[in-house]
Parts: sequence; C-alpha cells; structure tokens
Amino acid sequence: MSTVVLDKKADLAGPGIGDYTELERILPRDYHSLLTPRETQQAIFHVKRYIEDNLCRELNLMMVEVPLIVDVESGVNDMLDRDGSRTPIQFHISNDRDQHPLDAQVVQAATKWKRVALKQFGCKLGEGICTDMRAVRKDYFLDHDHSAYVDQWDWERVISAEQRNLEFLKSVVRKIWKVIVGAEQFALEMFPQLKDPRYPSLPQDLIFLHAEEILELYPDLPRKQRETAVLQKYPAIFIVGIGWPLKDGYPHEMRAADYDDWVTDTREQTGNDSHGLNGDILVWNPVTNRRHELTSMGVRVTKETLKQQLELSQQLDFLRLPYHRAILEDQIPLSIGGGIGQSRTLMLLLRKAHLGEVSVTVWPKILKEICAKKDIHVLE
Repeated sequence: MSTVVLDKKADLAGPGIGDYTELERILPRDYHSLLTPRETQQAIFHVKRYIEDNLCRELNLMMVEVPLIVDVESGVNDMLDRDGSRTPIQFHISNDRDQHPLDAQVVQAATKWKRVALKQFGCKLGEGICTDMRAVRKDYFLDHDHSAYVDQWDWERVISAEQRNLEFLKSVVRKIWKVIVGAEQFALEMFPQLKDPRYPSLPQDLIFLHAEEILELYPDLPRKQRETAVLQKYPAIFIVGIGWPLKDGYPHEMRAADYDDWVTDTREQTGNDSHGLNGDILVWNPVTNRRHELTSMGVRVTKETLKQQLELSQQLDFLRLPYHRAILEDQIPLSIGGGIGQSRTLMLLLRKAHLGEVSVTVWPKILKEICAKKDIHVLE
C-alpha cells in the first residue's frame, strides 16, 4: 500500500467550492422556495419523525440519547479523516478548583461512541441503536451544503462475523434507501406543491459501484468530478470501498482508520482487485444541480483490521485508548453503522437550495448576502 494516503492531496477532491465568488456562481438562479418558512418547519418535523420511525423499523433499531461532549481520554470522538486536519473543539473543565478536572471535546460525530453504546444498551445480534446526533465541525468551508453545525441520524447495529461481507452491506444500504425514498413520497403527499416538474423524484433503486469502477470510467478526473460525472448517468449511487488506495495510488477519499473497514480484501466477492466494506450514498440534486452526499456508512473494523489500518495510517499510538482497547479485547460487538445527514436529507427532500433553509446555525455575512440576492433565505 502506498504511503501517499498520508498526504492530504490523496483526497483528490479536485476543484470544489473554495471561496464565495465561486459559491455565488454555482448557487441556482431563479430559485424560490416551494414551501413557506412555516410550512418548512412543519415538514421538517413530520419528515424527521417518518425517517426515524421507519429507519428503526427497517433495521431493528431503538432511539437512544447521544453525547454532545466526550472525555478526550476515551478516544471515542470522530476524527473524520486520518491526517489530523479536522480537529475537534476541546476545552478544560476545571471542576472542584482543578482537583478533579476533565478535558472534553465537542463531538464531530458519534461514530465510535455508538459501537461502545451497543454493549451499554444490551443490544444482541440483529439489534441496534439510532441517535438524533448534534455535532460541531469547525474546519469546514461554509457553503451551501457544509455547515459548522452538523445533525445526523447516527445508527449502529450488532452483526456476526459471517455478515462482514459486501452482500450484507448492500442489503442494509437498500433498506436505508427504501426509507429515504419513502420519506420523499411522504413529503410530497403532505405538501403537493413540492411536486415540481423541474425536480424529479428519487429512483426506486440505487446503483452500486465500486470506487475502482468509477476510476476506470473517469481515470483523468479527480474524485468530486468523477462523482459528478457518474451521477449524470445514475442519479442515485452507493460508492463501495472508500479509503483503500485505488489503481492510481490514491484512495477515493480518506477515511479514519478506527471505525469503517476499508482494508478488507473483497476480490472473492467482486471478481476484481477491490478492498473495503464501506461506502457513501450520493444523489444528483436537481435544485442545486450538484452532487449531494446523504450518508456515509460501513462494516466496522475487527481487532485485526483495526491494527492494519492504524499501522498504515501511522497511528498505532491510538491502541492505548479505551475505545481501541475495547475492540482489541473483544469487549464490544462487531457492528455495522453510519450517519445519515439530517439537514442534507431534508434539504434534498424539501427542494431547498441551502442547508440554512432547514437548520439554524452561524453563517458569515457574505454568504447571507449572496443568498438573499438569490432569494435564498437562511434561518437565523
């Protein structure tokens, strides 16, 4: 495996939105919301409830409470990538005049916490949990679909060793897609004004493509441009195998080394040179006319694959942390899990041009001014 994955350039993100001149150019023209602010709030809570209820039903999950802050020493915070460029907000709790202090972090996602929580809540094989997760990611560029405030349905389910394969992964993805498609139909029935010929409904079925296949289709394009190109052909896809270097020496995108399994060899299952038991759901957003990521998920690491991935990422020092020790010592179950972006999903289903129309957070003045000129009114 090439050590090039340790370089942020391995992300191969390609030209994206990097400044507000570019953002102003790409935001849709002649836009107007199909729902009033009041209708939008009603739709948000009805659709959220639909998704939570049906996600729990399809995957046999129960809703549980989830932390906003975690102990630094626990090692359960999500680092998002493996080059250390996206750091969590950290603060000191002096507590009892610093006699019993704590150092805490605001979560960036509940990815690792959930796996520990499976044991805490006594989940057995085939059972799992779902959370209404809130997080802060301070290192994003704030554009139309990236916010410092993050809300997700973070979920996790206990699996067996025999279920650690691509077919099981795909079966879970299809259940999640069924819920998202059902939520769209639910929203359209509740608010018929969302039925606009400019915005076709989601397809009933997802197309599964391995990251290697997409690279073969578009070998000269960087990652985001490859995704954009393939979504012109297939408007809803699940990209399998994100994290392992592809034939060009770069991963499709970098993944943290201690939750999704991106190292497992899947050649026997695919018939090709392939790795990884994880992936992302992406769709084509007809409002923004751009790629739109909805969820990232995967089969989680075993103690063997955890050590491999940490070694490849030069992060073996993590093995001293409680979360990582729990995996090494078989104290927590094998699992599959993921995070479904709430505001991302609602933005898509309610035909919105900006995350700020469905969630309240902070935006720079320049972004709010650009949006207002385009009749995009972010919540404050």
